[in-house]
Amino acid sequence: MNQRFRAEPALKQLFADDFKIGAAVNPATIRTQDSLLAYHFNSITAENEMKFVSVHPEEQTYTFEAADRLVEFAREHGMAMRGHTLVWHNQTSDWLFQDSQGGTVSKEVLLRRVREHIHTVVGRYKNDIYAWDVVNEVIADEGEALLRTSKWTEIAGSDFIAKAFEYAHEADPQALLFYNDYNESNPHKRDKIYTLVQSLLEQGVPIHGIGLQAHWNLYDPSLDEIRVAIEKYASLGLQLQLTELDVSMFRFEERRTDLTSPEPAMLELQAERYEAVFRLLMEYREVISGVTFWGAADDYTWLDDFPVRGRKNWPFLFDMAHHPKPAFDRVATLAKEIRS
Repeated sequence: MNQRFRAEPALKQLFADDFKIGAAVNPATIRTQDSLLAYHFNSITAENEMKFVSVHPEEQTYTFEAADRLVEFAREHGMAMRGHTLVWHNQTSDWLFQDSQGGTVSKEVLLRRVREHIHTVVGRYKNDIYAWDVVNEVIADEGEALLRTSKWTEIAGSDFIAKAFEYAHEADPQALLFYNDYNESNPHKRDKIYTLVQSLLEQGVPIHGIGLQAHWNLYDPSLDEIRVAIEKYASLGLQLQLTELDVSMFRFEERRTDLTSPEPAMLELQAERYEAVFRLLMEYREVISGVTFWGAADDYTWLDDFPVRGRKNWPFLFDMAHHPKPAFDRVATLAKEIRS
């Protein structure tokens, strides 16, 4: 739908005084959802195109074409852009951790390679990307261990985390640097994230914010858990952003596959959920600087086929045809109510 025919108020205008409104995009959706994106959003994030394996598949080879297209889309539409992500245990090229014989590299070699990568990638987009998810998902979900076991920890211990932030700050001293993670409102993981970020601050590491991925559903986490997480993270004096927001129609453990469209009761529950979430976010808008959905409309979402293959999901404010859903109407009404 061409944006000049849209009747609903733009999300980015409804929350213009509160926080940036973003969406994750890819080279396909900037075409198929271009009008929706341009009308409603003032920030975008590359879904996969800036991850290590996408831009640096071989040691001497950088492939920026797809990422460049997304940056150009942001520039063309006057959008802010977040960078995602520099250091992650997934979607990282194997060569990073290997020597020429296929053995494991030393800590020194790994850190040297990471510094070169970060300087190249962050440096390329220095004038276009205002914030980076520097380190992504290093916290262990279960047990007492703080960090998940990965090639990063096996080679460099925990030192790679602080170094990644230092390298990113070297490459672009103006960029805002975030630690980003999921299950961020789960009390056990929340406390671990807090512990990690507090330790980085105590070391003098240049970190400016915490990214709450916010992959939530109709039922979990509770609003109280979200509130406690926001308050605990904000107590560190950092800004917060919801970086990957979606509201799944299903609990994570739910396995039903019988639906071809959402039931009316599900749409109502989703509307209530989004309204409650945005009411809470507005309470904390002085510490929340951005709210980014991990997509824009229900025609494309990473939740299709995950975690249940063959199952469609409908997690956004806009439907398959990019029309506003009841959830959008409730969020828009809330924004106007708070302004009145």
